[in-house]
Amino acid sequence: MKKKIIFFVFAGIIISGFVYSAPLENLISRDHADRLRSGGGLVMEMQLRNPSLALMPANSGLRQSVSRIIDSLNPNMMVETLSLYKKPEHSHKAPYDWDEEQKTGIFNQLLSISTLTGIQYYSASRRAMRTFFEYSSVIDGPDTKNPVPDPVYSSPPALLTIYARQKDLTFGDTIYRYDYAAPGDTIFFIQENLTSLSVSLIPAIGKGNLRTVLAVFDCGDSLLVYSVSLAKALSVPGMGERIGASFSNRAEAILKWFCARADLVFL
Repeated sequence: MKKKIIFFVFAGIIISGFVYSAPLENLISRDHADRLRSGGGLVMEMQLRNPSLALMPANSGLRQSVSRIIDSLNPNMMVETLSLYKKPEHSHKAPYDWDEEQKTGIFNQLLSISTLTGIQYYSASRRAMRTFFEYSSVIDGPDTKNPVPDPVYSSPPALLTIYARQKDLTFGDTIYRYDYAAPGDTIFFIQENLTSLSVSLIPAIGKGNLRTVLAVFDCGDSLLVYSVSLAKALSVPGMGERIGASFSNRAEAILKWFCARADLVFL
């Protein structure tokens, strides 16, 4: 049944399609677009208990897919973010046209799971920077767990699934499934935890109860990056707030990582 759900999530995106790239203002509200273009930083929304999408870009395929995840997961925590990566002027192509070389470069950078090792995030509880992933590697499967090199493609495949082992200093050693797609002028992945996440030996998020979606839209002179983390966390007083705050800070760390990787594509 789970494989069927995943298939229909991706089929919905491919059929609805990201056929054309679009101006930023066609994807998000003008207020959010103005804030991002002016360098106002990250736009973030955190919701607990009965979350509903607030920052989702105007794309029916992505909305349908995330809505399916919400319906099946029934999350009690959600963190959404919007950010903008401004391409250097020399890399601008025809308006709202993402050429294949740029797209392939970004796709391969999103596959570079090993480069997440050692990235830092701000820990609100410790009021200091802390290592996010002590270890991060693509593996040959969720059972064998043998590390393998980050995959590299000469052009993005329509669909791709990889597995990763990532040791998080807060949530422990976890196996994840990453499902990638690259329809039209968009690249995205859905991440799912295949083992539980624990906080101080307490299983805070059970197997399959965390989904993170990251989508990159080409907007001609920039890339719009949208992410949403959805979790069905342990219902303990204060636990949801703690996990939500942690995920918010981690979202910023992932976006900084993405910008650093994108820089390598647009040198």
